[in-house]
Parts: sequence; structure tokens; C-alpha cells
Amino acid sequence: PVQIAMSLDIASISSISESDMDYTATISLRQRWTDPRLVFHGNRSFTLDARLVELLWVPDTYIVESKRSFLHDVTVGNRLVRLFSNGTVLYALRITATVACNMDLSKYPMDTQTCRLQLESCKY
Repeated sequence: PVQIAMSLDIASISSISESDMDYTATISLRQRWTDPRLVFHGNRSFTLDARLVELLWVPDTYIVESKRSFLHDVTVGNRLVRLFSNGTVLYALRITATVACNMDLSKYPMDTQTCRLQLESCKY
């Protein structure tokens, strides 16, 4: 198995809907892994054109209970691919997702809700 390091920043939570029991958030997701097939000589890193991500192996990460999501692409796709000489790949992207949040409103308006944002591997 490949070890994937991940970090996630929530840029904004644009809506929380009690009637639809979901919320919408914009996140920055960064994933890092090492692919020995991409090792090269030198002590540099290169930022690759994001369109080259189609030619690389990338983790099959998805957002659990996502109802809708999209990658930002104004003015270009909001993705970064950086390759380091030891074969480490840094892959960063910006996503907006609407995620289900099953709320218990039986004590409304004195209630407290916890909405989770879970990421998993699709095939692991």
C-alpha cells in the first residue's frame, strides 16, 4: 500500500440547511505520496501543468456522504501538482461540496449539531 499524507483546510462554510439536512463547504485538500517511478536526479522540485495529473497515479479519495461537489476551474483548474526529486508528489485542489448532515432537531432551538467531513479511499 501507498502511504498518503493529507491535510485539509476549510476555506468557508457557505450554507447550513436544516430542511435539507446538509451543509456546503469550500475546502483546500492537499495529498502527498511517494511514487518511486518518478524519481529523478537533482535537488529540485517542479510544478507541473495540472493537466498532467491525468497521466499520474493519484489516490482515489472521496468525500463521504457528499450530495454534490465540484472542482473549481476559474480561470484555470484550481489544482497544483508538484514533483520532487525523490519521487514525492504533492497534489492540491480546491473543492466545494454539499455534504449530508443528519441533524436531530427534537430539542430545537436549544440543540447542538455536529456535522462531519469524512474522506475515504474509494477502493481500499
